[in-house]
Amino acid sequence: MTGTILSIEGLTVDLPKGGDRSHAVENLSVTVGAGEIVCIVGESGSGKSITSFATMALLPRALNVSSGRIVFEGQDILKLSEADHARLRGNRMAMIFQEPMTALNPCYTVGDQIEEVFLSHTDMPKAERKARTLALLTEVRMPDPPRIYASYPHQLSGGQRQRIVIAMALALDPSLLIADEPTTALDVTTQAQILSMFRELRRTRGAGIMLVTHDFDVVAEVADKVVVMQRGVVVEQGTADEVLNRPKHPYTRQLIDAVPRRARDDARETASRPEVLRVEELTKTYRIPASFGRAAREVAALRPASFSLREGETLGIVGESGSGKSTLVRALLRLIDPTSGRVMIDGKDIAAAPKSSLRTLRRDIQIVFQDPYGSLNPRRTIGDQLVEGPVNFGVPRAQAMERARDLVRIVRLGEEVLQRYPNQFSGGQRQRLCIARALMVEPKILVADEAVSALDVSVQKEVLRLLAEIRDRMGLSMLFITHDLRVAAQICDDVIVMSKGEIVERGAIGRVFADPQHPYTRELLAAMPGQGWKVPDLSALPPAVA
Repeated sequence: MTGTILSIEGLTVDLPKGGDRSHAVENLSVTVGAGEIVCIVGESGSGKSITSFATMALLPRALNVSSGRIVFEGQDILKLSEADHARLRGNRMAMIFQEPMTALNPCYTVGDQIEEVFLSHTDMPKAERKARTLALLTEVRMPDPPRIYASYPHQLSGGQRQRIVIAMALALDPSLLIADEPTTALDVTTQAQILSMFRELRRTRGAGIMLVTHDFDVVAEVADKVVVMQRGVVVEQGTADEVLNRPKHPYTRQLIDAVPRRARDDARETASRPEVLRVEELTKTYRIPASFGRAAREVAALRPASFSLREGETLGIVGESGSGKSTLVRALLRLIDPTSGRVMIDGKDIAAAPKSSLRTLRRDIQIVFQDPYGSLNPRRTIGDQLVEGPVNFGVPRAQAMERARDLVRIVRLGEEVLQRYPNQFSGGQRQRLCIARALMVEPKILVADEAVSALDVSVQKEVLRLLAEIRDRMGLSMLFITHDLRVAAQICDDVIVMSKGEIVERGAIGRVFADPQHPYTRELLAAMPGQGWKVPDLSALPPAVA
């Protein structure tokens, strides 16, 4: 450490009047030293992101800083002009946003967007800008930097786009780097690479890093200091060892208790139950026509995949981005037409069925998507959206509405929600409503496609418990698609591991995690963050202190 880079002192950010809270952040004090990684953790609405936006002078107009100081390299940035802020941003301080596809301009190449940082803050000649940009791409471990330099964002994977955003942030060697949930939607191997990069930046550049996250395994992997926020207030802060292993505040303990464990002792026996789904040699090959001097070619997105799902069983499908998980599910549901293979439900082959009969067949298999807000129509009430499926199948509206009332109670919401709109609910509540909607037509199989990946750990725990209860209560079978192996361990009975469009391993979740047979499975498990941290036995700690 060579001193304090950032000192936030008594910061209070006011919310617009009329809500249930008057402050987004209240009396916050945090310091970030050179070569130090400070993790700010908490649930959605805790004030984490507002703190980072205030530090970058990027607060929305509706929010107002009513008191406090943000001292960066000796000057209070709250007193600077917009022109002074613009000179600092991207130069001495930089930010990595959560969603890189949104942060990048789809109309410009990667090279142009990184070079724009140099254009804005220096008079560097073009040849030097390009050389520096290629060097940055090499530093963030991009394969074939000249090709990436000429690529557009949509031509890159999620992990590659995140590294591009990191390269832009590092372009002018900032002393402060703010990262807002930079690994939330990434698979474990890409996540491990990004976290390794942060540790290396701390070591080689001596930058101070403020990392906003809700993932305690990420905190255990990289943090020097941890700040826990609840409803805009810091409830606990200290070294990573103190907060992770000896948490004092009830809220911190609640968050840590919700962290998914890496193993489960309550294995369920499902081998003797009847099959509800059989997939046989399912494939999907894309034929790409010749263009721009390139010959026509075929890409095998899904190689012959075979498996079965039994009544009441939860089968996990795990793998990195691009492993074929989504292609498998989309082909299984006939959202895309498979190239070959069979998908048998109750003796009927969905893969070979004419499109005119698909709606009836899909009644037996429903899906819950990753983004609950994008899955719901913002202009229609929840009640209207829940009854739409049964009504389309000929169920009288009054009868469908009665079932909707039953299901919202099952997902632990009140009947009054049926009259409200999606924007009046939290992310976790919206996901519960999506689960209720999927169950309205009484399916035999529920597909959960990354259904909890964007949720806070405590909400995630509630939704996983809810899914397990509904499965057992209704005798549902589930396909659970996820890139988070810890989540798979909480709810799945068996697991399929996919790599490059192929199933490379399948078995009971406990066996696969304890004794993986395929090198790729071992690689995935080794990449899980927080390997050296074990969730403490909270009952053995002294009483919590509020």
